[in-house]
This record gives sequence, C-alpha cells and structure tokens, in this order.
Amino acid sequence: MTSRGRSRRAFIATATRAVLAASVAAPVLSACAGERRPPAPGLEPELNIYNWFDYIGPETVAGFEQEYGVRVTYDTYESNEEMLGKLMAGATGYDLVVPTGYQLPLLRERGLIARLDRSRLTNWGNLMPLFQSTPADPGGEHGVPFQWGITGIAYRADLLPSAPDSWGAFLDGFAAGKATMLDDGREVLGAMLRYRGHSLNSTDLAELAGARQDAIAAKAHLLAFMTLALKGQLASGDVAMAQCWNGDARQAQRENPDIAFALPREGSLIFNDYMVLLSDAPHPAAATAFLDYILRSDVGAAISEETGYGTPNRAAQERMRDPIPYPLPAELARLEYQHDLGSATELWDRIWTEVKASA
Repeated sequence: MTSRGRSRRAFIATATRAVLAASVAAPVLSACAGERRPPAPGLEPELNIYNWFDYIGPETVAGFEQEYGVRVTYDTYESNEEMLGKLMAGATGYDLVVPTGYQLPLLRERGLIARLDRSRLTNWGNLMPLFQSTPADPGGEHGVPFQWGITGIAYRADLLPSAPDSWGAFLDGFAAGKATMLDDGREVLGAMLRYRGHSLNSTDLAELAGARQDAIAAKAHLLAFMTLALKGQLASGDVAMAQCWNGDARQAQRENPDIAFALPREGSLIFNDYMVLLSDAPHPAAATAFLDYILRSDVGAAISEETGYGTPNRAAQERMRDPIPYPLPAELARLEYQHDLGSATELWDRIWTEVKASA
C-alpha cells in the first residue's frame, strides 16, 4: 500500500477548504520489489482509496492486497469539504471515498457517485437493519455503511464533582477554563440549538440568533474550540470536559480510564460515514470487491476496534471485544442526523465566523 496522508482527522469541518488548483490524476504506483500474485479474476490490478486519516484497521488494506492481488494507493483528507472540493475541482483517479451521510444527497445530485451493484456485495446481510436504509441513503443504493458515531460530552470523572448531562454545562461554567467545544460550527451551533429544544438543522432566523448568543456565552468559559489536540488534552487533564465524538472519547480512554462519555439529555448528533464508489472510478470491479471485503465480519470488527467508532456491521459487532453498543430506542429518540443546509449554509457560516471572532 502507498499512502500520502499527513494530518489527523478533523471530523466534519465547517468551512469549505480552498479547492485545489490542479486536478488529481490517478496515482502513479511504484514497482513493487519481488513477484506479486496476479489480481483475482475480473479485477483490475490497482485500486485508489481516499479516506479520513486514522480511519481504517491496521491490516485492512494489506490484507486486501494479499488476498486479492490488487495494489492499493491510499490517500487521506481532513474534512468532508476538502474531499468534496477536490472532487468538484475535477479530480480523477480515485475509486472509493468516505463521506459523512449529509454529503450523500449532494454527491448523488452532482452525479459524482455510482449506484451500488448489490448482487456483488455478498456480505451486505451482515449489516444491522438500522443501517441498511437511512435518511441519507434510502434503500442503501449508493453507499456501504462504514462507521457510525454520536457527539456528546467527554469528561474526566476524577476532575469534576459530578457527571455533566446537559449542553448547559458549557454555558454555566461547570468546568470553566478547562472545557472545550469542537472547532466546528455545525457541531457547536447544533448543540446550542438542541439545548433550546430545536433541530440541529434549523434554518429559522430567531432560533439561529439564539444559538449564536448561547455559543458566544459558552465561549467565555472555554479554554478553546478544539478538535485535533482534544484526545491528548483530555488524557493529560488539561481539559476536564469537552464536546467530543464518541470514537475519539473511546480512543482517549485507552490512554486514561478516568475519561467518561455522556449523551446530553437534550439530544445530539448521530452520524454515519459511508464508503462510496465514484461514478468515474477507473477500477470499479476492484472497488466493489473492496466494499464487499470490508463488509466481512472479521474485517469490519478490526476496523472498529482500531477507530473506536461503532460498526454498522452486526456480524462484526458480535466478534468485537468491547464494541460501541447500538443506541437504545430512548437514545435514538434524542439523536438527529445532520442534513445538507442548502442555501442556509452561508448563513450558518457567517454566524460561526461571528462566534469565533467574538471577544
């Protein structure tokens, strides 16, 4: 496997990154020393994957290469917007990418992703029914569910007098000076909207004005808006309470068992990431084989064991030592998926800019 990833994952960045000026050609693959087995019948000899950093099992790609005789080039990105910007700029050469659910409708509308050939996904039945058809991908026609997670509050149980159970903890100074929220407008404003009983996808001007006011008030108690360094800061105790994704909290717990995670009583975000086949994929057969490969129970279990996020694969869940449990009905009632904001995206971006610039 070749890889050019450099940065850590910053899940769902708020501002669209500058579109790269040059389009990306299919990666040039270096000759491998020694003999390689030929690709399995019907498969192309190469495969190009574009995924989040730190979002795969340690042997996932190498295992596929060895079993199928396909050489994989594996590149990484930091945000949905970076990935989308590259594709919209005309990037070619990638076969598979991993967008978050709210991006799927846009990718479909722009003709950037292909419909799945489910007849070749022999392991599709391993998926939990909850994930086989979702609001982002009705009928499971365009994406293979990859990982799922929720946003909540990670905290140091040894440093706080009690467990925070509300987004209001960021407003009342519960851990003033040692609290952080994600450096992500959709997450911060969404949390403030939920705190007031509104949808985290609201486009109502009055509701958004209230979320802006609450976010500015919360900022006065924060150490910082933080994403990349969060896990290390929690583990060291420099941060005692943080808005956090459950997978990142799980990874931080490996370093410090005093870290706990809570779903706020007002509710929060649930997200699914999908692996999708690009409509201009140069290696569609190898890509489809990889999609079926990650649906295997052993492969899916290894991916989630590494990332700390939940697996949508029920058969994989049964193999894991310490899996993220699926949401209970009472929890699902408090969870909400993000939607593409459409024309309101500019309004959200402006409000978030004002929050970040406030004194």
